[in-house]
Amino acid sequence: MKFHLLTNLLLLAFLSACQSHRTEHASNPKSDNVQVGPLNERSVGGPCECCEAIFDGMPDSLTWTTEISPATEPGQPLEISGIIFKNDGKTPAEGIVLYVYHTDNEGLYSAGLKTSNCTERHGHLRGWMKTGIDGRYHFRTIRPASYPNTNFAQHIHPEIKEPGLKVYWIDEYVFSDDPNLTPSEIEKHQNRGGSGIMTLSKKRDGLWIGQRN
Repeated sequence: MKFHLLTNLLLLAFLSACQSHRTEHASNPKSDNVQVGPLNERSVGGPCECCEAIFDGMPDSLTWTTEISPATEPGQPLEISGIIFKNDGKTPAEGIVLYVYHTDNEGLYSAGLKTSNCTERHGHLRGWMKTGIDGRYHFRTIRPASYPNTNFAQHIHPEIKEPGLKVYWIDEYVFSDDPNLTPSEIEKHQNRGGSGIMTLSKKRDGLWIGQRN
């Protein structure tokens, strides 16, 4: 009896330690929590679900800006830019790879690469940037839709790879005008990598613009 109780407690502790992307876990019950990178790289932020997907399909050469969605992609166009800083919050961080992925206009991770379970789950709307000396990044895509038949907020998943560290995740990009971004949802954000809650503005041509540092 005591053995079974101890086993159950250890299992619960293990499952708690393996949580990562909050919204992705809710949509995809299966998770692949692994630490990615050489053994001499330091782990930060705990396990990172499917973070190995950052390397699958990554271009050989990265710049500070990328266009994720093709011109024919259905949806409302969206541009997000900002500066990635070092821990002091003031010094621009150079050589940081930012990987983002999100749902399509129907709330699905559609038509993803089938080279692995993780890359297929991330869908086809995914992209990479690498900061220069000024720490800037920029990407153009479409505004993601919520998961079908759910009240999950619209969001963009970001992952970070910096020299000497394994891949880690930060809070999702979410949008203050999203009716699904309720106070209870906001409370769940951990302010990892700074606040991901963005106030978007809309230009006359229908382009949404946002900034996150």
